[in-house]
Amino acid sequence: MKTLQPETLKTLISDLFVRAGCGDEEAAVIADHLVEANLAGHDSHGVIRTPIYLQWMNEQKAFAGKSLEIVVDSGPLVVADAGLGFGQWTGRQAVAIGVQRCREHGVSVVALRNAAHLGRIGTWAELAAAEGLVSFHFVNTTGLGMFVVPSGGRDARLSVNPVCVGIPIAGRRPIILDIAAAATAEGKLKVARNKGVPVPDNTIVDADGKPTNDANDFYGPPGGRPIGAILPFGGHKGYGLGLVAEILAGALTGGGCSAPGKTLLEQGMLSIYVDPIKLCSPGPLFEEMRRYVDFVKTSRPTTPDGEVLVPGEVEDRNRAARRSGLELDDATWAQIIEAAESVGVTRELIEASVIT
Repeated sequence: MKTLQPETLKTLISDLFVRAGCGDEEAAVIADHLVEANLAGHDSHGVIRTPIYLQWMNEQKAFAGKSLEIVVDSGPLVVADAGLGFGQWTGRQAVAIGVQRCREHGVSVVALRNAAHLGRIGTWAELAAAEGLVSFHFVNTTGLGMFVVPSGGRDARLSVNPVCVGIPIAGRRPIILDIAAAATAEGKLKVARNKGVPVPDNTIVDADGKPTNDANDFYGPPGGRPIGAILPFGGHKGYGLGLVAEILAGALTGGGCSAPGKTLLEQGMLSIYVDPIKLCSPGPLFEEMRRYVDFVKTSRPTTPDGEVLVPGEVEDRNRAARRSGLELDDATWAQIIEAAESVGVTRELIEASVIT
C-alpha cells in the first residue's frame, strides 16, 4: 500500500496527460476529477482509470482537445456530441451549458452523447449545486459497458447506468445522491481485483450466471472482455431504474442504448437543471429543506454509536480524512507508474507524490 500526497498526485496525473497529448487545462481538469474521486472515497472512478484512459488514447478510442458539437440548440434544450472527447473535459462543458441556459430560462435540458468515460457523475451535480441549481443526471453506455443483467435474466443487457441528483441548500452542504442502478460500479470490481479482496455477496455472477465473490470470475482471462455480469440492485426495482436510465441517456440523447458488438465506450448523459428560486421564494424553500433534513437525521440509529447521514455526507468525511494522505494499493500504483513512464514522466515527479 502506498500513501500519496493528493495535490502532488494531481500534478503527476496532469503531466502524464499533457505528455500524452492533452492541453494543459484539459489535463488539469482530468487529473483534478480523478484525484477528487479518490478523495471522495470513490476509488473506482479515481486514478485507477489513468492507464485505461491512456490505452484508449493510444488506440484512438478517446481523443484529446474535443469541444462539444451542438447538434440541437433550442433555448433551454440542447443536444451536444462529445466526439469521444474525454468525459471529464466534455462533461464539464456540458454542465456549463446547462447552468447558463438554466440561468436564462429557469430550467434546461442537456442531452450529451458520444462521450468517453464521464467519470464520477456526482461531480457534475456538485458543480450545478455550487451554482444554486438542482440537477438530475441519467447515464449509460452504448454497449462496451454492457455489464448488468436484467432481473430474472442471466445475460448482460444493460449498462451500469448511474443516476444522480444534486440539491443545493442555502447555508448547508448540498444533497448529492450518486448511485448506479446496479449492485456495484464496474470500477469497484477493478479495485477489488487489484487489492485481491472478495466482492460482496449478491453483486456479480460468473459466465454461467452463478453467484461469485471473485472479481476474476467477472473479468475472465487477462486482455479479454468481461465474461461475467453485475446484478441490478434491489432486484426488479434496480432493474427498472436501470432500464429507464438506459433509455433516457441512450435513446433520448441520440447516442443509442446498449447493443452487442461495441468496441468503443460511448457514454450518453441526459441532464436536467432547475433553478429552485424560480419556483418559490428562497426563504421558505430552504427553511423547509433544512427542517426536513434535520428531522430525518433525528431518526434513532440502529447501533449505539451510529448516525443517520444524508447523501453526500460520507464523501465530505472521506475528503476530510484523505486530504493528508491518499492510500492506493500496490497494483494500482504500479500500473500508474508504468503508464507515466511510458509517456516520459520523470521519475522525480513520480516519487514526489509518495509520502510512505
